[in-house]
Amino acid sequence: MYIMLIIFVITIGLFIWGKYPPDVVALLSMLSLYLTGILDVTETFSGFSNTTVIMIAALFIIGEGLSQTGWTALAGNKFIQWAGKSVPKLLVIVTLGSGVLSGFVSNTGTVATLLPVTISAAWNIGTMPSKLLMPVAFGSNTGGLLTLTGTPPNIIASNALIEQGFTGFSFFEFGLIGLPLLMIAIIYFRYFGYKLLPSYKTRNKPVNIDSELHKWIEAYRVDQNYFRLRVRSISPLLGTKIKDWDFEEKYNVSIIRLKRRHPNLFQKNPAFIEFPDEDTEFKYHDIITVKGETEAINKIMIEFRLGLWRLDPIEEELKNNLINQEVGMAEVIVTPKSLFVGRNIKIGDYFERFKIQLLGASRNNEPLEDKEIKVKAGDAFLIRGSWENIGDLKEMYENLVICGSPEGMAKNIENLTPKSFIALGTLILMIVLLVFKIVPGAIAALICAGITLITGCVPINKAYKGISWTSVIMIAAMIPMGIALQKTGAAQLAADGLVKYLGAIHPIALLGGVFLLTTAFSQTINNSATAVLMAPIAILAATNLGISPKPIMITVAISASTAFLTPVGTTTNAMVLSAGGYKFLDYVKVGAPLLLLFFIVTLLLVPVIWPF
Repeated sequence: MYIMLIIFVITIGLFIWGKYPPDVVALLSMLSLYLTGILDVTETFSGFSNTTVIMIAALFIIGEGLSQTGWTALAGNKFIQWAGKSVPKLLVIVTLGSGVLSGFVSNTGTVATLLPVTISAAWNIGTMPSKLLMPVAFGSNTGGLLTLTGTPPNIIASNALIEQGFTGFSFFEFGLIGLPLLMIAIIYFRYFGYKLLPSYKTRNKPVNIDSELHKWIEAYRVDQNYFRLRVRSISPLLGTKIKDWDFEEKYNVSIIRLKRRHPNLFQKNPAFIEFPDEDTEFKYHDIITVKGETEAINKIMIEFRLGLWRLDPIEEELKNNLINQEVGMAEVIVTPKSLFVGRNIKIGDYFERFKIQLLGASRNNEPLEDKEIKVKAGDAFLIRGSWENIGDLKEMYENLVICGSPEGMAKNIENLTPKSFIALGTLILMIVLLVFKIVPGAIAALICAGITLITGCVPINKAYKGISWTSVIMIAAMIPMGIALQKTGAAQLAADGLVKYLGAIHPIALLGGVFLLTTAFSQTINNSATAVLMAPIAILAATNLGISPKPIMITVAISASTAFLTPVGTTTNAMVLSAGGYKFLDYVKVGAPLLLLFFIVTLLLVPVIWPF
């Protein structure tokens, strides 16, 4: 037991020191337990087959599906629209919004989604991001307590009960305490915390999609020579292919995109053809997005009996018709050493080799009007292609500079597609499976993660990138520490101490002791690791005192999510640190009163909702 406690203390110290990644620290701790003979091989690697770990990994994929298909961006932007120009109203909305979103999407994913829109909104209404970003982080930490899958400590606490033969928590049971705590956080920031939040000047005024599109319109004159045409029932184009008419050579018109107004759901006849090729066939009522001179457009309208389709304001047109979760736009600059220098290219063409479409060109900050141009060093091009291909373009050709962050823009696209509703339906399906306990939680999460992948809501490569492997590996590697605590009697010793000195006073005193000990760990250790360490101690303490372990375990879950005093307690706190220009003491000043409120409310409500 003494050897185990030495390993335990060193592990905690390394977590606090922060020099090594938490997953590496956890793996070293796991190996130390085996090499010192405390655990055997099966016990050492038991965490990697634990249902908690599998479920958490699957939840990351489901959350990524909501992000990739536009739901989180849409929700984030709606929050900002509702706030208008009112700073207090915006403060309430972003705190509530981050809380609600994090109940269904990972806390990290929630903050990643709301971070850019919150910064943008702060600048737009004349306040500093530091007045809003800490409430977003704390709101997401609190909102994780709304559902079973909202944050890993909830799952860890519930599964720990089940493994010990007790009944776990239902899907929305956490909301009985999570909702009051979220409301308290909102009221706190609205009337008191806002005064404590610093107002630091930062240089992170964002460039959002709207401003990017406006810049492109001016730089490349995208608003000129851009039309949408409708294939009428009397058009000779019906049933023919693009290659039959030679639009490029004969009319100097480029076909950018084609939308089927009447797609055939039973055949391979998609609603959108993002990059029409020469074999694309025209159907009745197709909407064709084209680029060409007005005179040429008038000519083909008359010759092919096409109707002119209404064009939205150009910014909305670009966002709604040329950019979505799968296809995007980016600005590319050609360097002097690029292989493209000296080549002739045509504006409007789709280059199969690079899998991108060329929409416009600019030289010396002036748009190039010619249909065909000879590339020079320093030329800038506006390109369109899949987000993946835009990202790959830089890796394929190192002497091209991709401006901005295509991946970041992709996640801020808010228009919904059929895949968006599949992703939402998948989330609803998982909730139904969990609420009615049709299958075990890990199986429900895996089924829904599989649907997310199979339907293409998240590409396989992005799915793996969307999983926080640091968190998954760390949780898996820390589970053996919980086993060691029980096996060596250390958990029993700690539980006996809690019962002897606090439980003897009153079960509420034990509840308070568990809260304070857990929250102390959570300020410097990942909340998942904290929950794993405290779960066996809390259950043993409740059992020794002869009370229900449920109120104790719900307290562990709550207090593991109260890392309000430091920027290193959770990833979400760290994410807003530099964006808000915060200092370490800002977290203590703003977080300490909120932590005290959570402590008092927990002691008052938990025994009422989950009696001893």
